[in-house]
Amino acid sequence: MMTAQKFPAPAVGVDGLFLRLELEAFNAEYARVLDDGDLRQWPAFFTDDATYVVTARENYDANLPVGLIYCEGKGMMEDRALAIRETAMFAPRYLRHYITNLLVEPVKDGGTIHATANYLVLETLLDNPEAHIHQTGRYIDRFVRVDGALRLKQRHCVYDNLMVPTSLVLPI
Repeated sequence: MMTAQKFPAPAVGVDGLFLRLELEAFNAEYARVLDDGDLRQWPAFFTDDATYVVTARENYDANLPVGLIYCEGKGMMEDRALAIRETAMFAPRYLRHYITNLLVEPVKDGGTIHATANYLVLETLLDNPEAHIHQTGRYIDRFVRVDGALRLKQRHCVYDNLMVPTSLVLPI
């Protein structure tokens, strides 16, 4: 018998509502940049010392650090974006990100914002125009403010699918 997992109380009140709207706008812009294939802009969503990890749910639940993608710092993200744009060889594709069910905890840790959201990424390969589910999972995020703007200090993409049906090339 499974026991119910306890979650922290969500951010409430007017400040909580405005924060939630700001995070939803952030995620919508993040999705737009990736869906448009504009990888030059992708690292700008992160702090200089951020981490970006894409890992399987089994590894995350077992507290294992293994990930399909593991970037420490904006420099690694910029290198990855450049490599994808300039040197990687992969079939042309379109992605479509859907980010939903945003949960925001009250601000703590000196201003760190903890949030989670579900994501679904559909992929369409140009040689097979039928879209398929590329990945589904949840973002486990830590946001901070840099010069008043939200930036990701950590984005942990924890995917549920047991296998990724095609190569994982582009950021989730």
